[in-house]
Amino acid sequence: MNNNKYRILTVDDEWNMRNLLRVHLTKQGFNVVEAQNGVEALQILEQQSIDLIILDVMMPDMDGFELCNLIRKSMIIPILMLTARTEIDDKVEGLNVGADDYLTKPFVPEELIARVNALLRRTKMTDSNTNNELLDFPDLRIDPVGREVTINGQPVEFTSKEFNLLLLLANNVDRVFTRDHILVQIWGEDYFGDDRTVDTHIKNIRSKLRKAGLPYNLIHTVWGDGYKIKKKEMEDER
Repeated sequence: MNNNKYRILTVDDEWNMRNLLRVHLTKQGFNVVEAQNGVEALQILEQQSIDLIILDVMMPDMDGFELCNLIRKSMIIPILMLTARTEIDDKVEGLNVGADDYLTKPFVPEELIARVNALLRRTKMTDSNTNNELLDFPDLRIDPVGREVTINGQPVEFTSKEFNLLLLLANNVDRVFTRDHILVQIWGEDYFGDDRTVDTHIKNIRSKLRKAGLPYNLIHTVWGDGYKIKKKEMEDER
C-alpha cells in the first residue's frame, strides 16, 4: 500500500496524543493533518480531501460521538475512534453513530497502524468492486459515486457500513451472500467480531427503508444461507 498518497486527520484536544499519532503515522509514510477540537476538524474537512479520520471521544465542547454523527450526515470517510474509555456501551455508541473501528488507549503503535491500513484497504476494495452507475429499483435509487440513497427523490441517511452493505447486495441482485462473505467484503478479513453484526445492520437498513416509505421488502433472508435482493419480487410485493 502506497501510504504517502493518503491524508489522515487526527482529532484530539491533547497535544501529546496528536504528536504521538503524527510520529507513528508519518513514520509509515502517511500525510497527517491535525485538529484539536470538533469545530477545527469540520473546517478542515470542508477545505481538504481526507482519506481517514482518527477521532478521540473525550473532548470538551463537542465530544467524538457528536462529531462523528455530524460527519456522517454529509461525508463517508473511514473513522477510527480512539479513547481511554473501555466500556462496551461506549464502543457500541461509537459504532452506532457511524464509526468504522474502535481502539482504546493506551494502544500498541503496531495495532494502530494495522487498523488504519485495514480500514484503507476495505475502502479501496469497496471502491474497486463498485459499479459506479446509478442503481434504480422501484421507488428507490442508489448513487454509488455520491453515496446517496433516495426513496421517491427523498434522501435516506445510512452509516458507512450500512451503505456499503446495501450497495453490495444491490450490485448483485439475486445473488445470495452468506454472513461470512458479507463480513469479509464489508468489515474485512481481519474482523473478529460476532457475525450477528450483519443481522443488526440488515435490520437497520430495512427499518430505515421502511420508515422512509419504501412499500416493499428489498432485502430478503435466505434461511440458513444469508441475504439477497430479489428483483422479480419487488413488483409482486408492491
